[in-house]
Amino acid sequence: MNLYEQHPYWLMKNGIVTSYPSLDNNLQIDVAIMGAGISAALTAFNLRNSGLSVAVFDKGHTAMGSTAASTAFLQYEIDTPLSQLKNLVGEKDAVKSYELCRQAIYDIGDLCESFKPKFDFHLRPSLQYASFKTHTKALQDEFKLRKKHHFKVEWLETSDLRKKFNFDAPGAILSADGGEVDAYLFTHALFKDFQRAGHRVYNNTGIKNIEYSKQGIKLYTNNDHIVKAKKLIIACGYESLQYIPKKIAEINSTYALVSEPLTNEFFWHKNSLIWETASPYMYFRVVSENRILVGGRDDPFHHPHIYPSVINRKTELLKQAFLKKMPHIPLVPDFSWAGAFASTKDGLPYIGSISERPNTFFALGFGGNGITFSVIAAQIIQDMVLGKKNTNADIFSFNR
Repeated sequence: MNLYEQHPYWLMKNGIVTSYPSLDNNLQIDVAIMGAGISAALTAFNLRNSGLSVAVFDKGHTAMGSTAASTAFLQYEIDTPLSQLKNLVGEKDAVKSYELCRQAIYDIGDLCESFKPKFDFHLRPSLQYASFKTHTKALQDEFKLRKKHHFKVEWLETSDLRKKFNFDAPGAILSADGGEVDAYLFTHALFKDFQRAGHRVYNNTGIKNIEYSKQGIKLYTNNDHIVKAKKLIIACGYESLQYIPKKIAEINSTYALVSEPLTNEFFWHKNSLIWETASPYMYFRVVSENRILVGGRDDPFHHPHIYPSVINRKTELLKQAFLKKMPHIPLVPDFSWAGAFASTKDGLPYIGSISERPNTFFALGFGGNGITFSVIAAQIIQDMVLGKKNTNADIFSFNR
C-alpha cells in the first residue's frame, strides 16, 4: 500500500533531513518499535530516559510515510463532534478525550520550545463553520456543550465571520486552542534526541514475521536478522491493521494542495485553522512561505495506487471550493498529493494491547487528529511499558 502519492509539500521543502542505517546484525533489546513516523517518534522519545534499551525499525525511511503527507492540523476537536461522541462513549469520557487532545497541543509546543535550536511551532485559533443553514442548530448545540465544559469557544454570526474572516457562513465556532507544526521536521527532531540518548533507529529494515509469546517477542527482518525484545510497540499507521485479528477501522484516501507563495502575511483572523461541518469536510490553513494549504475531498480507499489524473481532478475541486469561499485570494496550486488514513467508529484512536498479541502495544492514532492522538498514545504506552497505571487508557482501549 502506498501511504501517499505525488509530492507532499513538507517532503519537497525539507528534503532528506537524516538518514539512518539498515540493521546488519542480530539484536537483543528491551523494547522494539515498528514504524518511524510521528507516532513512533513520540513513543520512542518518551522512553528515551526510561533505563530501557529501545530500537526503532522501519521498512522505509524516517518520516517518509504518512507523516510526510500530514497536513498537521493540531486541534482538540476530533472528527466526531462532542455532542455526538457523548452518546457513543458517555459524556465523561467524551469530554476527557477532548481535554487530552487540547493538552496535547500544548505538550507539542513545550517539546518544540525545548529543542535546541527552538523548533517552529505556532498556536492558532480554530474555526469550524456551518456548511449549510441546516447545520447551524447542531453546531450551536456543540458550542453550548463545549462552553458547559469550559472550553474556550466563541459563537460567530454571519456578520462576525464577514468582519474577521471575509467570507459568509450561517454561523461558526471559534476555538482558542489550536496549533500547527511541520510534522516531518518535528519527527526528525524527536528521533535526533532519542538517538542522542543512546538508542538506535534503523531504516530499510522491514519486519517480515513476528513471533509473540509470554516470554517476549522475536522479529524476523527482511535482511535476515533476528531482533529479540521483551516488549513490542506497533506504531506504523494504518499498516498496523494487518497485525490485529479483527476489523477496527476503515481506510480512506484524502487529498491536499499547497498554493504558490502569496504576498499577504495574514489572510484572515490570526491565520486560524479553518474547517467545516460537511462530511467529508474541507479544511485550510496558512503554511510557511505565505502559502495556503487546502485539504479534504476524502473518499473510500479502493486501490493501493491513486492515479495522477485523480489527484489532479481532486486538486481542481479543492481549488474551486476554496475560491468559492475566498474569491479575493488568488490561490494557485503549487504542490498536490493524496494520502491514506484510517478512521474508527467513534473517531477515537486505539491505544494499548490485545490478548492475542502478548507483550505488544499498539499506538494507532487513527482519524483527523493523528498527531495529538499520537501524543496521548505515547504517554499511555510509556506507562504501560513501565508497568504504571494510566487513568486515561480505558477511553482508548480495544475493549471500549
